[in-house]
Amino acid sequence: MRLALGQAQAAAAAGETPVGAIIVDPTSDTVVVAAHNTPIAAHDPTAHAEIAAIRAAGKTLGNYRLTGLELYVTLEPCAMCAGAISQARIGRLIFGASDPKGGAVIHGPKFFDQPTCHWRPDVIHGLLWEESSALLKDFFRARRKGKSEGR
Repeated sequence: MRLALGQAQAAAAAGETPVGAIIVDPTSDTVVVAAHNTPIAAHDPTAHAEIAAIRAAGKTLGNYRLTGLELYVTLEPCAMCAGAISQARIGRLIFGASDPKGGAVIHGPKFFDQPTCHWRPDVIHGLLWEESSALLKDFFRARRKGKSEGR
């Protein structure tokens, strides 16, 4: 998760919402890919950290199924990302901060609990949540401050 936090910091430095993700192969304990949010730079509303990591892992491994791999992400995935996680057959999802407003795993639609969900990863939440949450809060606090100062 510390590597995912590093990716989130890179996103923040680029002016993107600070969310980072890594995909790990637990059998070899190797990081397959690392990614962060890039919707602004990519002009792509789907360029969330999870989507970028899943796309890169599929290309790296030459397979659209990522069965048995683990996805670490600093923020609870939204419905779009939860759908991609299910389609990719990620084995385990580990996330830091919860997202009561936009999350879709333990909040909102609870995507993996739906009867129409074809694949459900094991889910662990709350890993390094304080650091993940603080990074997001600090980022948005600074943006609000900049707007109030007329920037």
